[in-house]
Amino acid sequence: MKHYLTLLTLLLGTYNNVSAQSLDTIRPSEQGAVSLYILGTVQDGGSPHIGCQKSCCAELFKNPDPSRKVVSLGVVDHENQKTYLFEATPDMPSQLKLLKEHAKSNQETPDGVFMTHAHIGHYAGLIYFGREALGGKNIPVYAMPKMKHFLETNGPWQQLVQLNNIDIRTIQNEAKTPLTGKLSVIPFTVPHRDEYSETVGYKIVGPNKSALFIPDIDKWSKWEKDIVKEIELVDFAFLDATFFDGPEINSRNIAEIPHPFVVESMELFKNLPETEKSKVYFIHFNHTNALLNKDSESYKKVLGAGFNIAVFGQKFQL
Repeated sequence: MKHYLTLLTLLLGTYNNVSAQSLDTIRPSEQGAVSLYILGTVQDGGSPHIGCQKSCCAELFKNPDPSRKVVSLGVVDHENQKTYLFEATPDMPSQLKLLKEHAKSNQETPDGVFMTHAHIGHYAGLIYFGREALGGKNIPVYAMPKMKHFLETNGPWQQLVQLNNIDIRTIQNEAKTPLTGKLSVIPFTVPHRDEYSETVGYKIVGPNKSALFIPDIDKWSKWEKDIVKEIELVDFAFLDATFFDGPEINSRNIAEIPHPFVVESMELFKNLPETEKSKVYFIHFNHTNALLNKDSESYKKVLGAGFNIAVFGQKFQL
């Protein structure tokens, strides 16, 4: 009996200790299997922006902010030890290092890079896979047909293909692409300035939750889909917030750079239940956008209305 009581005490002690541990340690397959990370939030040209003489950039040229990286998402399937990058930005070298750290991996390159379109901030980072830099070996790059054709037939990108630095894998509009047993991606076309390729957004589907990623789009009204309904179908929605409002771009023709203003999106979403509003994370900020400044009235206005603002380094469980 004495030995039995001793064993029971040890077992109860072990149980209490285990109960205090994180669920990630106990049941990795049930919690935290797939994570999404915000690796960048800024529009293509970055912040500070080349040639900018405004107050939004002046101090940043003297004292750069390491969190001001061009828009990108990283997704890690921890259980299957797979990593994926969304967008190949000019900041890709440091973003890939962050992705590696999040994954606790020894692998310097991801298991796949997903492209949205052929505007500089979204594909220029591919140059780092070339012979002048990494000299990559068949790094999977997922692209729509027109984007694939553009990369294969225009320099310097075609050299990446010819030297097998990258392996372009075609994805199709609305077609599900399974990546692991717990992760899949669905691309969908959106209206935008498609000079060289189509433009797509992505639905990223994990074992428990899903996310919408639309960093670039023209006005919501131009899209054949209803963005409000699309938000209902996911748990997180990372949406184009390039410009806060019209006065912000008074020196440029909006027809040349069409995007939904944040104030327009907020008006469109104003009648959504709080639970739906909380899914929205504005992202892809122009260097002039006040949402890059947490002390601005614009920043406070967005949060006060029930929406969110994507922040570099944020983590989401899928």
